[in-house]
Amino acid sequence: MREQRAESKEQRAKDTDKKRLGFVLRPVIIALWLALLFLPFRGIKDALILFVTLSILLFIFRALSGYAKTLTEKFNVIRQSVSSGLETVYARPKTPRFVAYLLLLGFILSVPFFAKDYFIDVLILAGIYVILAQGLNVVVGFAGLLNLGFVAFYAIGAYSYALLNTKMGLGFWSALPLSVVLASFSGFLLAVPALRLKGDYLAIVTLGFGEIVRLVLNNWDSVTKGPNGIGGIEPPYLFATPLGGLSYYYYFILAFVALTVFMVRRVYKSRTGRAWVAIREDEIASSSIGINTTAYKLYAFAFGAFWAGAAGALFAAKMQFVSPESFTFMESVLILSMVILGGLGSIPGVILGAVILVILPEMLREIQLYRMLALGSGLVLLMIFRPQGLFRPGRLSRLAGESRYLMGGKGVSFRS
Repeated sequence: MREQRAESKEQRAKDTDKKRLGFVLRPVIIALWLALLFLPFRGIKDALILFVTLSILLFIFRALSGYAKTLTEKFNVIRQSVSSGLETVYARPKTPRFVAYLLLLGFILSVPFFAKDYFIDVLILAGIYVILAQGLNVVVGFAGLLNLGFVAFYAIGAYSYALLNTKMGLGFWSALPLSVVLASFSGFLLAVPALRLKGDYLAIVTLGFGEIVRLVLNNWDSVTKGPNGIGGIEPPYLFATPLGGLSYYYYFILAFVALTVFMVRRVYKSRTGRAWVAIREDEIASSSIGINTTAYKLYAFAFGAFWAGAAGALFAAKMQFVSPESFTFMESVLILSMVILGGLGSIPGVILGAVILVILPEMLREIQLYRMLALGSGLVLLMIFRPQGLFRPGRLSRLAGESRYLMGGKGVSFRS
């Protein structure tokens, strides 16, 4: 017994030493990494000052966060005991949340009345990226399939609309359905051979597909006009009224964003959404209970590419010009960053992530030299301290109802 007690004391002492070492080393490593990134721009003196300052700030932050965690745990115990007593008497009020949503909606709708044209233009671009990010969220967040070439479907939608409009004279409402169908069909064609692979190998195949599409657009001069791009694209018309003005197009994009969020959410709450989450969590178990994993993954690729094609057509109609430079690999990285920042599988989180990553670089444009450094550093710190993203997705069982079943009347209910 004495030997066991001595061993347990030694083990506890070792664990304590490891925690203390991690408490010291982690802030130092983060500060050193950021200082090394800063070094080429300002020299060793400023980098050293930054290293010392960040180390001190991170130490303080970690100490305060540990203290705050203890207080939060105590507060949660008190809150749970109080709320359990009141839960049977009072229902949870929903009015404040409804009022908050109403105020947010009012602000969004009133932006063109007080904002400058530049800010409205940035918000239009943010809306297009929200549609893009929701499409990728279906593939990566719901189904768990890493796609590094998602920008290819964005490009296919944009160029399809541009060619249908300039070469064949089709208007927006005629060219848009064809563009999204072509993009969705491209996603299906890519998925057929690619889904034989998993994980990193699937990511490499999708990355290669994205580069193939970009090279084709850059070199097929007779159709895409190569690096010069396609110009002269007409803006969309609504009841014979051109939507070329920023205010009109802002509301136009807002309507498409609302449609995208509604459709993605409906699919996520359906049996298909449950199947995607089940495949993401354990594909072998999903297959063993009768889920056609191949069919659902094909549907995820096609459905995600559908919204990428819609975003591409909206982008082409907005800019009235497309070129291969708008569809590089870095665009895929940016869209994936939006999904990761907001939270994989979280619909409101992806909206927030897209808006942040479009608006924040514009706000930092005055510090042109450091804005991408600041943005990248912020993303790294977020992944360290909050790897689940800004919004943690709720359980799928809560969204779709505990009483629903995956396989019609029989089967198993899956929770994310």
